[in-house]
Amino acid sequence: MAEKKSPASGWPIVQGDFHSGDPNSPVAVMTCGSHLDEKGICDKGAAICGSCKTENLGLEKVIANIISNPNIRFIMLCGTEVKGHLAGQTMFALHKNGVKDGRVVGAEGAIPFIENLTDDAIKRFQEQCEMVNIMESEDIGAIAAKINELKGRDPGAFAADPMIVEVKEAAGGMEEAGGVVQPMSGELALIHARMKIVERMVTDIGYRGKFATGVYAGKVEGVMIGLIVSFALLGFVLMG
Repeated sequence: MAEKKSPASGWPIVQGDFHSGDPNSPVAVMTCGSHLDEKGICDKGAAICGSCKTENLGLEKVIANIISNPNIRFIMLCGTEVKGHLAGQTMFALHKNGVKDGRVVGAEGAIPFIENLTDDAIKRFQEQCEMVNIMESEDIGAIAAKINELKGRDPGAFAADPMIVEVKEAAGGMEEAGGVVQPMSGELALIHARMKIVERMVTDIGYRGKFATGVYAGKVEGVMIGLIVSFALLGFVLMG
C-alpha cells in the first residue's frame, strides 16, 4: 500500500469553487471553466475537484491546496477553457516552464502573472505532481475511469512535508464575486497584459534607480574616505 502523509491542518487551506474528498487520494481534478458534479467526482475517488477560471489567482489557489497535501501526485485537467483566460493551458505551461519576471513562460492567457507563489512553491508543485490532460472532456464516466487508473499508479506521498503559502485575494486576480468570470476579447486581453507588463517595468525601473543611487553614494563615500586616509598618511610623513 502506498505510504501516506497528513495534509496541512484544516486542508484545503484556501477557499474556492471546489469540493474536497478523500485527502489520501493521489488525484486532484481541475474542471477549468466547466461546472461538473464536483461532489460526484470526489465520490469517485478524487481528493479535490473544482473549476479554475482565471490564469493567475485561480491557479494560485489550486496550487496552494495541492502542495499543502503531499498525497496529491496527479492533477487531471478536464472541462472547457474560459475564453481569453485559458487557465488550463496556463497550468500546463507553469508546470513545464515555470515563471520569469512574474509571468508564466509560454502561457497564452490574458494575464498569466503569478504574485503569491514563490520560486520554491512553484518548484514544489512541479516536482510533486504529474499533469494529466483530458481537457474538453466533461464525461463523468471518463473522468472516473481516469481517476481509477491514476490511483492504480499511486507512488505514495511526496517526500516533503506540506508546504503552506498565503494567497492574497487582491493579487491581480480576475475572478468576480460569486466566482463569475467574463470572457475577454483578444483586444482587452492584450491591453490587460500590456498594462501588467508596464506596471512591472515601472517597478523594476524604481528598483534600478535606488540601486544606482546607492552605488553612486557608495563611490562618493569611498573617495572621501580615500582622501582622508591619504591626507592622514601624508601628515604622518611630513611630521616624521
